[in-house]
Amino acid sequence: MRSSGMFLYSAALSFVVAGSSLGVTAAHAADKISIMVGGYENQIYLPAKLAESLGYFKDEGLDIELLNEPAGVDAENEMLAGAVQGVVGFYDHCIDLQGKGKFVESVVQFSQAPGEVELVSAKHPEIKSPADFKGKSLGVTGLGSSTNFLTQYLAVKSGLKLGEFTSVPVGAGQTFIAAMQQDAIQAGMTTEPTVSRLLKTGEAKVLIDMRTMDGTRAALGGTYPAASLYMQESWVTDHKEEVQKLANAFVKTLHFINTHSAAEIADKMPKDFYVGDKEGYVKALENGKAMFTADGVMPEDGPKTVLAVLSEFSKNVQGKSIDLSKTYTTEFVKNAK
Repeated sequence: MRSSGMFLYSAALSFVVAGSSLGVTAAHAADKISIMVGGYENQIYLPAKLAESLGYFKDEGLDIELLNEPAGVDAENEMLAGAVQGVVGFYDHCIDLQGKGKFVESVVQFSQAPGEVELVSAKHPEIKSPADFKGKSLGVTGLGSSTNFLTQYLAVKSGLKLGEFTSVPVGAGQTFIAAMQQDAIQAGMTTEPTVSRLLKTGEAKVLIDMRTMDGTRAALGGTYPAASLYMQESWVTDHKEEVQKLANAFVKTLHFINTHSAAEIADKMPKDFYVGDKEGYVKALENGKAMFTADGVMPEDGPKTVLAVLSEFSKNVQGKSIDLSKTYTTEFVKNAK
């Protein structure tokens, strides 16, 4: 009996230990925060990979998983489905989603300009302004993406109707380049380092440049907050400690960007991001580095500009009462350590 009792005790103890181990594993898994980036090789989203490379997530005790998704609209859908907790993408999705009754907010604002360029294929010199988009196929990262929003705005602002041109989802990087080479698109919106690659080969020219503040104001009428970390408002409310740690990491990253040269920043990035041309990557970063905010704070006049842009063409926003104060928060970046 005693031997049998000891066996039962040992079995029970093993069960408890095993259950305890499972509990630790489950807790660890629950602690992981997944963030989907709308193309993390794109320089506009550089803070995500840079924060990881600098070890700032680990410094905050965070277990962050960065996932890559070339189209921001798909990243947004993954977050709404609960597959990821946050998205590094354009702030304009926060406004667009509120128009659909979903509350999402930017918790760290990475940039104050889109960093996007409308490129025209060298095969189509007849395209001299967005008014010439009529009948053309225009490259965007994805339908419903921020590049699509901006393309529609530029066209409508120039007097075209939405049905008079075609938005073609071609992603970024090599897929965008191939689409232009094959004449599947005659013009398109993309970012660095894709822009510099096409300019270097002479296969495209710049039509509209929104990599700088001046270019952004000329094209869009004001400061245009773009790249950001945005999350569902409900998740932020329930996980304030984690969000604060994320803000701490990203504000430190933005400070690094603003206090280091483009070459020093590039040295911290994965080598495959250079696409075989580190010099070109550094030069592109030098030209676009000013788009990043110094502290992650939303530019005061930015949300109104974004709403005005979306209101020109988006049925999700037109006629809706949008509360801009619920599309972003500065609580965490202003408390960042």
